Order: sequence, then structure tokens, then C-alpha cells
Amino acid sequence: MFAMKRILVTGGGGYIGSVVTRQLLDRGYEVSVFDNFERGHRAFVDRRAALFEGDLRNRDDIRRACASVRPEAVLHFAAYALVGESMSNPLMYFDNNVTGGFNLLAEMDAVACRRIIFSSSCATYGIPATLPIGEDSPQRPTNPYGQSKLMFEQMCAWLAESKGLMPTFLRYFNAAGAVPEWELGEDHEPETHIIPNVLKVALGRCAAVPVFGGDYPTPDGTCIRDYVHVKDLCSAHLLALERNAIGAYNLGTGRGLSVLEIVDACRRVTGHPIPVDIRPRRLGDPPSLYASGEKARRDMGWNPQFSDVETIVRDAWDFHSSHPEGVET
Repeated sequence: MFAMKRILVTGGGGYIGSVVTRQLLDRGYEVSVFDNFERGHRAFVDRRAALFEGDLRNRDDIRRACASVRPEAVLHFAAYALVGESMSNPLMYFDNNVTGGFNLLAEMDAVACRRIIFSSSCATYGIPATLPIGEDSPQRPTNPYGQSKLMFEQMCAWLAESKGLMPTFLRYFNAAGAVPEWELGEDHEPETHIIPNVLKVALGRCAAVPVFGGDYPTPDGTCIRDYVHVKDLCSAHLLALERNAIGAYNLGTGRGLSVLEIVDACRRVTGHPIPVDIRPRRLGDPPSLYASGEKARRDMGWNPQFSDVETIVRDAWDFHSSHPEGVET
């Protein structure tokens, strides 16, 4: 077992943070969750974890949590994560993701916590020049969300230089799937991810799936993205913690799936026809995004086990069909 036992999970009531919290607890860690539940869910927080309700933008809230827990490592998931919303309200994103991140780092420093694993994003790369995307690809964000994630990475890098911080940046691509046996899955408002929105049609909650762009230079004309099962994403956090993997790691499968391929997989799993509504392209959507996960495999032994499309969609369908109105209800 890794020597560090006391773990603070920020955003532990969210889609990914809640699964990581459960995995940590099952491995014997002492876990505390910090969340303001603005976008997370109380029902997602494992009862074995200590809970600190607070907001990273309020320095006193995170000060109290860090002083009480005195964490040996922090897993940081508490951030806004909607590209379109960040374009319409960039100051909100810089306030939460950057100012809140600064407060977290300052209070970690106050209790001499030097280890952080950060839920970063492929949005820090912007539109890539080559595929698959590697960790050495230029980071040129095209929206405030990606910029805010990059700014936090940069703060951590300077603290590594001057204060001995040991950061890991796990740059996600498209988190997908669910853990239906734990009743944990995607429950966002608004929902912007493709698989939950496709499954809403199968559940009769929407008439058709909006598909933005059918004329991209891809085999079927729709965007291609890299989908990674939430279980696989979460396992990377434990591997990074226990194998002390420092630095940046892309969490991708090295291959992509088009929007229409996702829709077809949902049709197969659910048995529903799921009509689509092809709409104009959204500004700034690149045709293809997928990443090499080779560095994570080499340094951490990360090997995705659940990221085939059938498993992703089947687990998501099991969760959403059990919670058609959302988890809180």
C-alpha cells in the first residue's frame, strides 16, 4: 500500500470524483470529500468518507478542511467544465477554476501537503496539429475552460520549481460510461455529453439526437472523439498516486469514434431506433481529437479495461434507465 493514507478529494460529489472516492475507500485510504454541491450530488458521496461542504472560492472553507484533514495528497476535481458556458461567462471560469485553484494550493502549502493529482483536460491543447495527441503537443487553448485548466497546471509547475510540489496532470479526453453497480454515473444540468443525450432519446425524453455537423472530413461526416470509460479514468488516479507518477499524462485510447458510431452503438444496446437531427457545425469544433495513452501505460501501467464502446454504452444505459429523471429523484 502506498505510504500516503490521508487523501482529500475536491469535487468528490461529481461524476468522476465520486468514483475515485469509492475506489480509494475500497483500497483502505482515509478519504475526505470537499464539495459545494453546486454541480455534484450528495447522493454520490460514499458515507465512509468525511464530508466538508464548502466552496474553493471561499478561502476559509478550504482552510478549515485542510487544517482538519492535514492531507498527505489531494485529488482535485472541483472545476467548471463546459466549453460553451466558459465562452459566454469566462470570468466565472477564471474565478472558480483559477482563483479557487489558487486557494487550494495556498492552503495545501500551509499544511505542507506537497502531492496533488489534477483532473486536467485535452482542452489545454486546443486544435492539434497532429494525431494522436501526445503530451509534448503545444498547449494552445481555444476557450476559457481550457485556458483555466492550463493556468492551474502552470501554477502547479511553478510551485514544483520553488516549493517542492509534486503535481500530476491527468489530461482527460471524453469521460464516458457509468458504474451502475454503485449507482454512479453522469447526471449534469445541463447535459452536454453525447452518450447521455443519445440515451435520453431511447428513454423517450427527447425526440432526436442533435448532431452538430455532418460534413466534416471524416468517414461519416461527423466529429471523431476519444471515449474513455470512467472506471478507466479513475484507475489512472490511483496508479498515479501509488506509483508516484509525476508530470503530464494523456488519458486516451489512441483511437476515436464518430458521433454516428456512438449513436449506432446506443441503438444496438438499447434496441431503440434513435433518430438524429443533423444541424450546422458548432464554431471551433475540430473534426478529430484522440490521444496516445502510451506514456501512462509505460510509466503507470495504465491499461484501459472497460473503454470499448459496447461496455461504455451498456453501463451508461444501465445507469440512465435506472435513473431516468436523475439521481436526486
